[in-house]
Amino acid sequence: MQIRHCAEKSNVDESLLIIDPIQIRHVIVKSAKLSSISGLIDPKSHLNLDYPYHLVKQCIIAEKFEIGSKVEMSEGGFLFAEMDPSNYQHYGKYDYTQNLQNMINAVKKIRDNNPNSLDNSKKDP
Repeated sequence: MQIRHCAEKSNVDESLLIIDPIQIRHVIVKSAKLSSISGLIDPKSHLNLDYPYHLVKQCIIAEKFEIGSKVEMSEGGFLFAEMDPSNYQHYGKYDYTQNLQNMINAVKKIRDNNPNSLDNSKKDP
């Protein structure tokens, strides 16, 4: 399982540049379709020139941010949209470890309150 940065097709221009980088999400792809979708990226970790370790440079492209949505493919594999370097900014120091711990705690709290709430693979009847 590989988590990828993803943009919706409507957020990619004709030159394959991402239009609005704040609308990027993390996804998991199985059989060229979205199988899991996260919330929107955090610009402080993904677009921050002061934290270059996780800058978004490319995104795969999905028809829509919906489970089962097709991912754009080329003969060589995924079709990628590129980030325009002008979208990066200086957001200041970023504490990845603390942010990760906060995220883990938030997910644990949700899971403890409703164990089925985080399962993207199930669809409502």
